[in-house]
Amino acid sequence: MSSLDTGLTSTGLNEAEERLTLDIETWLRETSPADCELVNHRFSHLRSLGNAIFSYPSIRDTQFLKGIIRDEEQLAESLLAFSPSSRVLHIPTKVVAMRSFLVAKFHAFSLLSYLSGDNETFQAELRAVIFSVISTLITEEVYFSCLEDQGFSYKTKSSLADDLIALWDSGVDLRGIRHLSALSSLWLAREAAPPSFGTMDGNTELLRITIDLDEDWRDFLMVESSNTEARWALEEFLFGLSWEEIKQVRSTLTRFGISAVNYNQVRTYLDSKPAYSLSESKDPRAFYDFFIERRDACTFRKKVSGPGPRHTLEEIYLKYRIITELR
Repeated sequence: MSSLDTGLTSTGLNEAEERLTLDIETWLRETSPADCELVNHRFSHLRSLGNAIFSYPSIRDTQFLKGIIRDEEQLAESLLAFSPSSRVLHIPTKVVAMRSFLVAKFHAFSLLSYLSGDNETFQAELRAVIFSVISTLITEEVYFSCLEDQGFSYKTKSSLADDLIALWDSGVDLRGIRHLSALSSLWLAREAAPPSFGTMDGNTELLRITIDLDEDWRDFLMVESSNTEARWALEEFLFGLSWEEIKQVRSTLTRFGISAVNYNQVRTYLDSKPAYSLSESKDPRAFYDFFIERRDACTFRKKVSGPGPRHTLEEIYLKYRIITELR
């Protein structure tokens, strides 16, 4: 995936995104000229930002990578230095700028989504663009997790490092968009029918919201069914609770002989502020925020050698897809 055919123009938007923006502007010009002017102004700035960022040379040409690009081990190790926020001044400008562009792109298309209201044709296309941005940001985090994984060979890590550089150069990651769409579908199904909790065994919840998902997802569940960490990570995703909270609720049910708990009761079983924010299903940022909160919890467990999942469901799923592809 080092050479991605993303169809991007020099502004950082692809032809479909440019067409969608133009169509919405044309529609707004007839329904709300003031909103049309706002959109035109916002996207003018976005394109200017894209032009500036995409005029930077490839990440491969940065001083940091020169001389090590052909060394599989050193390439992967070098890219890990780009992950911690405390090392921001060590990161190539284009990497930092690209992240800013993706945030700006998210806000610009979210504005279009808000202004286009109930126009279902526009909304479907806008959701796809917005999710592709979120997916790219999540995928970058997962790539770092893969590069740190001792289970991957240097050859595999070199391939993933190459993909990560391609992501930074283009602002798009086709693997993440392709494979994380299953998790997006799971998220939408979960939000459309919030967890009923019940006996807290997770099986009913899983069957209820994944029955209509694609074959790749079902294959993942079959392969990872005996993986304890995958099951824990999936339960966190399904219930919106941390592993520690799920354990606490189950303990309470057992101690008091309670056979089931409903949605409104479950928070009363917890002693403190919820570990993860309550999601707003209409706000697509919730998907990314929920991932970051669980990722941070996993990082903390690793640091203190504590029990519970040390990788998010997104990490485990994308790693599974990568391994499947590279076989």
